Amino acid sequence: MQRYFIQLAYKGTNYHGWQIQDNAPTVQAELNKTLSILLNQTIETIGCGRTDTGVHASDYYAHFDSLNIKNIEQLIYKLNKFLSKDIAVYKIFKVKNDANARFDAIERTYNYYITKRKDPFLTESAYYYYGNLDINEMNKAAEILLSYKNFEAFSKSNTQVNNYICHISYAKWTEKNDVLKFEISANRFLRNMVRAIVGTLLEVGKGNINLEEFKQIIECKNRSKAGFSVPAYGLFLSNIKYPQSIFNVES
Repeated sequence: MQRYFIQLAYKGTNYHGWQIQDNAPTVQAELNKTLSILLNQTIETIGCGRTDTGVHASDYYAHFDSLNIKNIEQLIYKLNKFLSKDIAVYKIFKVKNDANARFDAIERTYNYYITKRKDPFLTESAYYYYGNLDINEMNKAAEILLSYKNFEAFSKSNTQVNNYICHISYAKWTEKNDVLKFEISANRFLRNMVRAIVGTLLEVGKGNINLEEFKQIIECKNRSKAGFSVPAYGLFLSNIKYPQSIFNVES
C-alpha cells in the first residue's frame, strides 16, 4: 500500500462537520464514498482534525492508503466532478507510509470573520456584528494569550481530553472594508476554543471586560467565566503545517 495526502477545502454550511456521524452528512463520509467508488476499493480517510457543524476549511489535509492510483491528476479531476459543489480537492501526493495527517501536524491556523455591516454575500461565512469595537484593546488581549498555556477556560465543557495545554504562536485582529479577521495559530486547539476566545475578545472590544479581567478569565480555568461562543459559520480552518520529513518520498 502507498500512503497519500489529499489537500482539500470545503464549505461547512451543509455538513455536520468533518467526522463521520450516524444519519448526518459529513465531509469525511462523502470523501470516503467517492474515493472508494473511483478507486474500486474501500477507502477510509483520516483527517487533520475535527471541525464542528457549519465550520469551513480553506486548507484541510487527510491521508489514505491505496495501490490503485494510476493517474493522480485524473483522479483529482474525477473527484471534483463527483463531489458536491461544497468540496474541492486541490492536490493528492505521496507521503511516507507512516505519515499521519492528524498526529504529524505541527501547527494549525484558524481565521474567524466578522462583518460590521449586513452583507447577503457573507451570511454563511462571516458573523454580522453590530456595534463599536476597540480593535486595539482586542489585540492587546489577543497578545496576552501568547503568555499562557492552559486554556481550559475556553474549552467546551465535559470534553474528554488528556490536558488543556496549547502553545499559541500567533493571535491578531485585522480590519479591511468593514470585515474583521481574527487569525490564531497553535500546535493544537481544544473543542470550541477559537469561538470562545473570539466571543471573549468581543467583550473586551465592547469594554465589558478589561485586560486584567481577561487574564483572570484564563487563569480561573472556568468556561462559565469566559464570553459567549460566536457562531460556527464565521470560522475557517485556514492552514496546516507539517514537518518536511514526511514528504521525503520517492515518486
